[in-house]
Amino acid sequence: MKTKSVFFAALLVAIAAVSATGKNEPATTGMAVVATKGSEVIKIIYRGENSGKVKIAIYNAANELVFSETRNSVDGFILPLNFSNLQSGDYTIELTDATGTKAEKITYQPIATPSSIHVSKLNDGKFLLSIAGTSNEDITVKIYDGYNNLVHYSSKNVSGDLAELYSVKDYRGACTFEISNGTGTRVFSFQDTIL
Repeated sequence: MKTKSVFFAALLVAIAAVSATGKNEPATTGMAVVATKGSEVIKIIYRGENSGKVKIAIYNAANELVFSETRNSVDGFILPLNFSNLQSGDYTIELTDATGTKAEKITYQPIATPSSIHVSKLNDGKFLLSIAGTSNEDITVKIYDGYNNLVHYSSKNVSGDLAELYSVKDYRGACTFEISNGTGTRVFSFQDTIL
């Protein structure tokens, strides 16, 4: 009886050892796309089974090719790509190697750079509007007189920096500028004090 138990235990150990060596190892190949929040750099991480040619292609939402590169004799790499010159939107990253094509979709949202808006009072009803650091945004300028009447309205698209001189007709010691962009509205009020 004791011999049978030892025999069965040895048989179970042998079966376990054979089945363990027969199992496939976890896959060590593939692609990963890593997008860091607040960064315009996307990292493509690739690991292949064998060295060979790998083609990388990136398509925009309209399925237009925006980037292509072929790497020879590689079995793995980390490729950082700077998306700063691309528009926000959906992109498809495709890697093609000897085993086929792998694709991953990402949504790229560029870093919003805040614009600096300032209005300075010069003299004789003249004011200087300065806007710095815009990246292709719509700006609306409204000017109200001291009686809260709208005396000026304009809207324009600004990319980069802007400086404009405004002359408020019949300026009587008070006016308000409202400058609006995609992030909100800034209000600049001017009130002359007479001593």
